[in-house]
Amino acid sequence: MKLFFFHLMPYADLDLSYADKHDTAWVTLPNSYFDPAKGKATYDRYIGELELADQLGFDGICVNEHHQTAYGLMPAPNLIAAALTRTTKNAKIAILGRALPLVNNPVNIAEEFAMLDQMSGGRIITGFVRGIGSEYYAAGVNPTFSHERYYEAHDLILQAWTREGPFKYHGRHYNFDYVNLWPRPVQQPHPPVWVPSQGSSETIEWCAAKERKYTYLQTFSPLHLAQKNFDAYRTIAHREGYEAQPDQLGWAVPTYVAETDEIARAELKPHIEAFFNRFLRFPLEMRMPPGYSSIASAKYLIETKFALRSTDQTIDKLIDMGMVICGSASTVRDAFLHHQKNMGFGNLIAMMQVATQPAWQTEKSLRLFASEVAPHLRGVAEKQTQKQTMEAAQ
Repeated sequence: MKLFFFHLMPYADLDLSYADKHDTAWVTLPNSYFDPAKGKATYDRYIGELELADQLGFDGICVNEHHQTAYGLMPAPNLIAAALTRTTKNAKIAILGRALPLVNNPVNIAEEFAMLDQMSGGRIITGFVRGIGSEYYAAGVNPTFSHERYYEAHDLILQAWTREGPFKYHGRHYNFDYVNLWPRPVQQPHPPVWVPSQGSSETIEWCAAKERKYTYLQTFSPLHLAQKNFDAYRTIAHREGYEAQPDQLGWAVPTYVAETDEIARAELKPHIEAFFNRFLRFPLEMRMPPGYSSIASAKYLIETKFALRSTDQTIDKLIDMGMVICGSASTVRDAFLHHQKNMGFGNLIAMMQVATQPAWQTEKSLRLFASEVAPHLRGVAEKQTQKQTMEAAQ
């Protein structure tokens, strides 16, 4: 199992009383709630936490893209990734991800990732997402074309990385007479591609196709839904003529480690509840704008995940559903070992800072995870695969 530390970089100083006047922390929350005097210290803190994860031996550190929201202060995650290429030494830098339909020049994305791959010495993992519904309001992009723009931008970026230039590209949404990437990425034929998703059937089908075999990341889901989607990936892979490997599956989950279960729950409680009940709060029309998803996917998400978020969540309920892993080192270790055995994922993406959580909690949790949890998880998925291979051969 590979271990990653994921950071959203939220505005931790958000006045939560905003909810008395505003129904979301996305797009329409007045930016008067952001104090410019606190910005530099916030970025210094968060970049430092990612650097600490590298020093503690995490296999990777993760950033991502969101726009016009207190939920995450990374509208340009490549800027954070660029800073990390200079201050980290070993960890992979996963950008999970860039929202491809929002951009008008995918070749620029190909160039930026190639630069980052060079600057990091080949440590970049590329994450491609469509962006959640609210991003389309922020970007002024018609969500009806979300899938089309995503697939076309992806194809253009892959060609830019792998084809000898210059060449022409003329599609429905993007047109270039000259595509000729300078520089080219270190990793050949191109950096790894990971695709985070909340469970869209179209996304799982696309990721698992034999011509891609991309790593699929399940985000913010109860255990039974994560299990269902991982099983769907494996089923599609089998239909495509290959067996999905653990490194093609990743589970992203908020994680907190403290001295005891009681201390962990007490310390995390106000922050994780603020995260799910305030920072993740959306009106449905902003989350699912018309045309953004197929009718089948929209129905599935509304009936499963969005229905869950329509009511306030408690830490106890979130832990019971497996949407949060929290406790002593032994509790967290045993939970991950149990879930990995059942779900078969090979990448654990631990979100170890959420919402209003202070720096001292994040650092404590990171250090306890690295020293008392991580040693028991490393190599677990690989050993499981070896055992299954040997049993199949007998």
